[in-house]
Amino acid sequence: MDLDTVRTFVAVADAGQFQEAAAELAVTQQAVSKRVAALERTLGVRLFARTPRGAELTIDGQAFLPHARELLRVSERAVSSVRTGSRPLRVDIIASRGAASGLMRGFHRTYPEVDLDVVMLFDIETAVAAIRSGAIDASFRAVAVPGRPLPEDIESVRVLDEPLQLLTGPAHALAGARSVTVAELVGHRIWMPGIVPGTEWAAYYDDLVAEFGLTIEATGPNFGSDALLDTVADTPALATFMGGQTRLVWPTGHGLRLIPVTDPTPVYPHSLLWHRDNPHPALGTLRTHLAATTAGHDAAGTWTPDWVLPR
Repeated sequence: MDLDTVRTFVAVADAGQFQEAAAELAVTQQAVSKRVAALERTLGVRLFARTPRGAELTIDGQAFLPHARELLRVSERAVSSVRTGSRPLRVDIIASRGAASGLMRGFHRTYPEVDLDVVMLFDIETAVAAIRSGAIDASFRAVAVPGRPLPEDIESVRVLDEPLQLLTGPAHALAGARSVTVAELVGHRIWMPGIVPGTEWAAYYDDLVAEFGLTIEATGPNFGSDALLDTVADTPALATFMGGQTRLVWPTGHGLRLIPVTDPTPVYPHSLLWHRDNPHPALGTLRTHLAATTAGHDAAGTWTPDWVLPR
């Protein structure tokens, strides 16, 4: 059913005259007559009776009118659900406790009027596919892994370099240090069961190992951050890397230590990805907010892999 004919029918019913309905719709009276006639042919009934006073609804017209109004309301709701700016901004933050989550919480505090949908996708290929399909508007990722450049229609901007810190239990050999150099980590076992081959974070830590001769183990099942903290706290031979903006809570009895890493400081690069043709107005607001509130990158004394995009 043509919604223009339904909209014209409702306009005539409300105005009581074809001429007034034509003026309201900004079309000719002839166009109104043609639309109403087309709708009557579709329904197989007469909707109006012409009288000296104008156009009066027939019994069939009276029966159809409430349904016609509902059709128009449903149509408007359908359009509104996808109209640019009326739906929530959908952003992938990878994990709920990571730096990207903190960035989005800061954005939400500054712009509480912006509706947000936060999702957590696993790898960069999934995120890029979701951006290109319109399933999400943006994603926080480290880009771009060698051999897997971003598609030409995907834009990115570096928004945060997150320093890595060493997390140890109280009995670890480095637990008392105020800071440690990367060279001092050589020979120590760094346990990170969350590293998954093929991901951008696996590529990052592979390069970190190759650059500085570190020992990073990803063995064993990944039972999550709570189990990781328990194991590190109870095992003097193990330590792990933790992002400086990762938000974790652990029991005070664990005696865990967070130790800055220096000379150089490895930083994990977070970039925002989006489709270049995405018109959502809140996406521009998010980009402006991140540009104004996040620190610069490639600071002196820091390290990132060569493949990380500099912009």
